[in-house]
Amino acid sequence: MSHLENLQNWLSTNGYQIGYISDFKNIQYYTGFSSDPVERTLALFVFADQEPFIFAPALEVEAVKEVGWKYPVYGYLDHEDPYEIIKAQVLQRNQHPVKWAIEKGNLNVSRFEQLQQKFPQAKFEGNLTPVIEQERLIKTPDEIEKLKIAGKWADFAFKVGFDALSTKRTEQDVVAEIEYALKKKGITHTSFDTIVQGGTNAAEPHGAPKTDLIQPNKLVLFDLGVIYQGYISDASRTVAFGEIDQKTKDIYQVCLEAQLTAQAAAKPGMKASQLDKIARDIIDKAGFGKYFIHRLGHGMGQSEHEFPSIMEGNDMELQPGMCFSIEPGIYIPGVAGVRIEDCVHVTADGVEPFTHTNKELQVLPVK
Repeated sequence: MSHLENLQNWLSTNGYQIGYISDFKNIQYYTGFSSDPVERTLALFVFADQEPFIFAPALEVEAVKEVGWKYPVYGYLDHEDPYEIIKAQVLQRNQHPVKWAIEKGNLNVSRFEQLQQKFPQAKFEGNLTPVIEQERLIKTPDEIEKLKIAGKWADFAFKVGFDALSTKRTEQDVVAEIEYALKKKGITHTSFDTIVQGGTNAAEPHGAPKTDLIQPNKLVLFDLGVIYQGYISDASRTVAFGEIDQKTKDIYQVCLEAQLTAQAAAKPGMKASQLDKIARDIIDKAGFGKYFIHRLGHGMGQSEHEFPSIMEGNDMELQPGMCFSIEPGIYIPGVAGVRIEDCVHVTADGVEPFTHTNKELQVLPVK
């Protein structure tokens, strides 16, 4: 049974006539069509007892057809009222659309108000957000295979980045080297903006690469990933560019122990909170607990951050087919930042990573 059929069955079972999907990533999941419409309206309408349709900007209608979407697609021009056209198409399929399910975690207020104006008798009581999160939670073998290939390209990107380190290059220069090399190989999109941070810059976990030259005898943090056929990779490595002092080595080794221990312990039946605690306890015991300032991991698949969070308070049990990151970090302002990350998929008795770049401290020659 397809993902779309599963959603139709859920609507029927729960008494909803219409499901309105507004998140472009979820539209991609159900239809194969990938596009960020920015300010324009892109939507998927799924019915309990009628065929679905995609509603898209006119400039993307042909692109929808090209992905093999076998149901109707309707477009609108920029000067037209998209929700008036949506209303006409919905009423053709159901004259009394009362019970709706929407993505309450995504649909913005403005568009929700437009729906209310066009369908004043409708009750928007159903919440598709947790339904879709559960649907996307367990990856199929085909999805796992695409994630593995995306992981191989992340490993390629790490090698390019490590080789590009030079005292004559800035952090942004190294990012450019990585992304240019990927594009030459036909990988046109990264999962997110590639991160390269040297020395104390890496103590800011979500900092952007700067125009600072790469400094010798410092750690350099890489966080990167690519998109392969709609599926992403996401991994982090931290390397030494030249010799580093003992304190910095100690920070690295604690983070490495936390990552390796958690990854080795992860298995079906374990709670997400338990996995977070395994890594956090190691960092706490070493005296760096206050510098581990984010969750251990997040779900991933078609998006770099998906449901669920691997963190304290989440007692969801790990299940085969779940995919998520394991990424402890230690960030000490003015000293150093270390993050080591693999995304993994849960197997029958453990987890397997999508990336395989060496995680032991690599000391790269200064050049």
